[in-house]
Amino acid sequence: MRSIWNGAISFGLVSIPIKLVNATESHTVSFRQIHTEDGGRIRYRKVCELEDREVTQGEIGKGYEDADGSIIPITDEDLAHLPLPTARTIDIVAFVPADRIDPLQLEHAYYLAASGAPAAKPYTLLREALKRSRRVAIAKFALRGRERLGMLRVVDDVIAMHGLLWPDEIRAPQGVAPDADVTVRDKELDLADALMDTLGEVDLEDLHDEYREALEEVIAAKASGEAPPEAPEPARGGKVLDLMAALENSVRAARESRGEEAEVRHLAPREPEPASAGGRAGKAGTAAGKSASAAKKTTAKKSASASAKKTASKPKSSKAARKTASASASASASGAGGSTGRAKKAAAKKPAAKTASRKRTA
Repeated sequence: MRSIWNGAISFGLVSIPIKLVNATESHTVSFRQIHTEDGGRIRYRKVCELEDREVTQGEIGKGYEDADGSIIPITDEDLAHLPLPTARTIDIVAFVPADRIDPLQLEHAYYLAASGAPAAKPYTLLREALKRSRRVAIAKFALRGRERLGMLRVVDDVIAMHGLLWPDEIRAPQGVAPDADVTVRDKELDLADALMDTLGEVDLEDLHDEYREALEEVIAAKASGEAPPEAPEPARGGKVLDLMAALENSVRAARESRGEEAEVRHLAPREPEPASAGGRAGKAGTAAGKSASAAKKTTAKKSASASAKKTASKPKSSKAARKTASASASASASGAGGSTGRAKKAAAKKPAAKTASRKRTA
């Protein structure tokens, strides 16, 4: 890789000769401006406004426009003699934990390559020191006409440097947050958590620029005289009014895309889990008990109804009938939810009630 800057890393009294290499590259598909009527290229020509003629790149230099409009020429020699210690040096000023760096500050990334055999030992020393300390180095350096801030860290066996914006170049997020006072419910947070868990993690190596690939297909088709591929129909999505429904549908779609069970239940607010295994077992037992209780209640209702019909078919006084129906319903409910012994006691009371009823009738 071609170096774009030569200098040295200043690490205390240690100087490490290095070369700066771009760590990233752009794969963006670029276009040329053309005349739509005939396809001719549109070019920008560099013309001197005093001589009214086009000039070559070798004739072009730098100049600073003063407040009164006058131009002050600045040569490369002037820049080379800037009164800065960082003109050709990456000057390390501190070592800090990586999480102290705000990602908003990150700019371009570079690789620092050792320049020559003598630089190999101090370069390796700095690399291993960064690895062992689990910190990053904060440095100042000059590049492309201005002093910059940088962060040095280890990538594989190479020292990489990220250009950083100065703290005063980060704008405060004033007026960006929603103005409305919004309340988020626990159920909505639970569904958002479920969606995050379903989407899970991703290997960044698996991600690619689908827009660029589609654009290259269109260019290839037009170059060969074929019709460009048709764009797929956009997903039909109206205005989302129900946030809960949108979250549930999102979780369902994410699970279906991963081949998982698509059922999404309406989540209730989370409850703190018991610390012990016994507590967890008790929680599971409670859930099972609720299900069993519902079944027993259904059985109790059927038994009480049947008993009431049977009692109503026999001639009894209204008072005795009410007692018998009450005893029957109590026995059925008690037998469905309690032990076998309670059911037997309730059953034993029924003949006594019937006998008493016959005596009173006689």
